[in-house]
Amino acid sequence: MLKLLERNIASIERRLVLLAPSHATIPETFTNVTISSQRHAQLVRDMQSVRGAIYLNEGNVKEDELSADGLHQTPEDQKSWHLLWTDSSGQVSSCAWYLEHENSTSIQNLRLRNCPLANAEEWRQKLQGAVELEIARARRDGLRYAEVGGWAVSRARRCTSEGLVLALAAYGLCRMLGGALGVTTANVTHASSSILRRLGGSYLEFDGTPMPAYFDPHYNTQIELLRFDSRRPSAKYLGLIDTLKSRLAHVPVVAASSEVRTFQDDVFAASAEPVFAT
Repeated sequence: MLKLLERNIASIERRLVLLAPSHATIPETFTNVTISSQRHAQLVRDMQSVRGAIYLNEGNVKEDELSADGLHQTPEDQKSWHLLWTDSSGQVSSCAWYLEHENSTSIQNLRLRNCPLANAEEWRQKLQGAVELEIARARRDGLRYAEVGGWAVSRARRCTSEGLVLALAAYGLCRMLGGALGVTTANVTHASSSILRRLGGSYLEFDGTPMPAYFDPHYNTQIELLRFDSRRPSAKYLGLIDTLKSRLAHVPVVAASSEVRTFQDDVFAASAEPVFAT
């Protein structure tokens, strides 16, 4: 498996495309940045189409939950970084999004606020407490807080290492952007949760009690809440993540607006955000 991963990672400059969110701060280490609102919009649409087809086929959404032309659209799509894995013809075959928050945020600003545990009397306060502790840790360590979601891998690619490479690339992207503590809603059905735990994810806990797996009626599947720390992936995959991080510098990055800034711009801008250490 590691050899297969290494081969896929070796082709990442040809296969992976990153979409930057509006008003993003793009590290100057990215060397292949394109500003094109048209190209960005088309790739978002392609991603939403692929995600919609996969989710519909797997029974995670109903047809009337998609747009008239089959797109799966979420509020996170315009605010997130997107990792798009493409096939040999350049078509999107797998995707995920990475959404950064300031470390002064609260659960009310997270997508996680809509999960069933947030509405369950027994778990509502525990979930809020767990998230508040994680955000406080991020603040103490000078990191952002992040959510990762929108995982979708086409059935034809599910038995390959594609999904694993995408997850490793998400770790690499997070480290390039300065690092974060974060959370993800991981699908149990297709082993996404077990894959992410192998990479270093762990159950979100409060006072030693893990948040339980739950059934999400909106996506018709079993979900686990996993936390991650971009600084501490599994030692087994650390070398691959470091390799990916260096290769990510050369993948195509597409931004929609010239309002995006480089990391260097932020260092000298009067209103700059703090620069976080890797």
